This record gives sequence, structure tokens and C-alpha cells, in this order.
Amino acid sequence: MNEPFHRSLSLSNLRAFEAVARRLSFSAAAAELFVTQSAISRQIKGLEDELGAPLFMRGTRRVEVTQSGQSLLRAVEAGLPKIDAAVRQIRQTRRRQRVSVTTFASFGSLWLLPRIEAFQREHPDIDIRVSAGDAIADLDDPELDLALRYCSTQQAPAGALRLFGEVLTPVVSRSLAEQIRRKQAPPLALPADLAQHTLAEEDDTKTSTEYLSWRRWLTLHGQPGLQPRRWLYLNFTHQQVQAALAGHGVALARVALVYEALQRGELVEPFGAKGRIDSPYQYWLVVAPASRARPEVAQFCEWVVEHARLTRLAVGEGEGKREGERDGRADAPLARTTTAGPRRARSRSA
Repeated sequence: MNEPFHRSLSLSNLRAFEAVARRLSFSAAAAELFVTQSAISRQIKGLEDELGAPLFMRGTRRVEVTQSGQSLLRAVEAGLPKIDAAVRQIRQTRRRQRVSVTTFASFGSLWLLPRIEAFQREHPDIDIRVSAGDAIADLDDPELDLALRYCSTQQAPAGALRLFGEVLTPVVSRSLAEQIRRKQAPPLALPADLAQHTLAEEDDTKTSTEYLSWRRWLTLHGQPGLQPRRWLYLNFTHQQVQAALAGHGVALARVALVYEALQRGELVEPFGAKGRIDSPYQYWLVVAPASRARPEVAQFCEWVVEHARLTRLAVGEGEGKREGERDGRADAPLARTTTAGPRRARSRSA
């Protein structure tokens, strides 16, 4: 059965269409909307499939709007500003202010949510909505104000503010560390001792996973061929941390996300500072253009930036390094190798 002609179109697809038509460039539209060029292409393809007509003529070096595209563009140019204005008015007339944040699951669980209560105590009149998931959400969604993201400097969108870099370290639970001290568990004084322990490994296929892998850490510490007692494959960082806290093995943790657990003694670094390594991936704050002027968004961003400063100190970056990063594009120390770790293809993780 044919789909009804009155089926409504995706607002995100329409925003992508308007940006491409205005800029006559898929890459420029992607940069403007803080998404990848492939995401823009998928949105345009989806819109063309829904309409049953091509919207653009794609040449080698130029993009032209078709007659059907011109017709749709006139309606979109008239409609989108009205929708945005209505959304802004509704937000402004709400009795309570709200800031909507999108981020990936592990960052939300380990870094953001444990700190949210402090912000709410300081700003009891501002509600926070956290949307944590695996997929990268488009900030052209009027319900989203800002994103906390994890990517390399080259992948960071224009205008992104660097929060802190990535430092990795092996961690075990306090109880396992005590068992090792009492010789009730195998020793863990040297990298070679990991052969007697279970290693919790990132189980993913995305590019950043190679920098989070045990094989890379082992290679950097002179044990490229080491095989542990067993592998425990998990596809989210917070699951690896939970496994370590439960005493199920050794996790290669992101210091920025666990340093408070380290300070409380809930997690222990068996190799100390010598066990820490860097990654070219970093953490970023991206604010939706339509939300930048709102006071509550500015207050939340200031709060995030202050806590990011404390995190930088905790991972050893210091204030001096921060002074060179005001454009949000400074490089973190690059790893000495890109050797991928032992992992199996599973579902994507954040």
C-alpha cells in the first residue's frame, strides 16, 4: 500500500536540506550543524525518498538545487524561522528554566551525573535534562542546548571548547588490592604480572577503541605478547569501571572519569603514575547556536568549565597548558603507538 501523501516530514531532514540549499555545499552544511557530511547526505537522501523527487543536482565541485528543491526551499525558509521563534517563546515563558544536555553514556554516568547535584544546589531554579546515548545527537534539535563530546582535535566541530584530555591507567578495586597485599591473590607489581589476572577490555569497533585497548598499554610497557588469565569483554566504559569496583579484574580506566573514586580509595592504581598513558582523544563542550544567549545555558556552561578545570588538575594537565587552548583546538599529547588491542566486534559504545 502506498504511503499517504500527507505524511509529515522529519524536521531534522528539513533543517539539513535548508542548510545545504543555502550554502550549496554538503560539507559546509555539516560544519554549520555540527554533524558529519555523511549524516547530512543520509538526511537529504531520506528526504528525497520521502518526497519521491531529487532535491539537488550533485556535481563534482558544485551542488545545484533542483526545481523541486526550489519549491520546497521557499516553504522551508518561511516555516523554520516561525518554528524556532515559537520554541524560543515557549521556553522563555516557562515557569522554570531548563538546560538540555546530550552526551555519551559513560561520560554521563561517571562524570556528569555525580556532579549534577552540586549544580542544582547552586541553581535550584534551573532544571537539567540529560540525554545520554550511543548515537551523536544533532544540535539543530531545538530541544537540545549543548553537547559534551569525546573525539580527537581534528574531529571537534568549529567553536567546540576543549574541556580536558584523555589519560588511561590500570585500576583494581580496593578489596582486590588488599588481597594482593596479603598475598591472597596473584601479585600485581609489574606489567608482566597481568598474565595472572582478568583484564576488562573495551569491546568495540570504533576508531578510538584502539587507544583504549589493553594491547596498546601492554605494548607501551614492554609486554606486547602477554595473554591474561582471561578477558572480560564489555562495550561501555562505565561497565569496565563497575567490573573493577566489583573485584572482577583489572580495568584500563579513563582517569578523568574515575579520579574521584581513586581519591576515595575505591579504586587503586597498581602501577601508580608509571602506569598512565595518553590518548589523542579529548573531551569537548559544544553549545547550540540558538542557545548561546540564554542565561541558564551560560550558567551551566560556566559550571561545566569550572569542573573541567578541576579535572585537568586531577589528570595532571595543570593551568599552564590550559592557557594555550582558548580556541578549543589545542592538541593533547599523542600516544607513542597505535597498536590495536585484542577485541571482538560487538555493538558500538560511547
